[in-house]
Amino acid sequence: MSDLIEALQLGIRGYILKGVGARSLAEILHRVAGGETYVAPQLSARLVEDLEARISRDGSGDPLQQLTKREDQILRLVGGGLSNKEVALRLNLQEKTIKHHMTKVFAKLGVRNRTEAAMLIHEVRAGAR
Repeated sequence: MSDLIEALQLGIRGYILKGVGARSLAEILHRVAGGETYVAPQLSARLVEDLEARISRDGSGDPLQQLTKREDQILRLVGGGLSNKEVALRLNLQEKTIKHHMTKVFAKLGVRNRTEAAMLIHEVRAGAR
């Protein structure tokens, strides 16, 4: 897990485990080249646990409450799997505006990338149930 966290800190956008099939590998590489982030599903739960532990240590409750309405809207679309370009088209904004909002979101939430942000959303929602 420390390798994955270190890689995410260094800014990787894809982390694939051994044994992935050729077709899946090609699809994942295409998506990552298009700007998406990919972490093997088997590792996602571990990352969520790590983020949950970080939230518990910080005692910050719901970190999403510090976002503006627009940042929250964009983050939820990104968390739903949309690329910056797709979010921009949906909201009738420029892609660079979405990137700017996401940079602010990452800083506010204390995450390093889209994957961590999406997992944080999932964790907060699961905790609210």
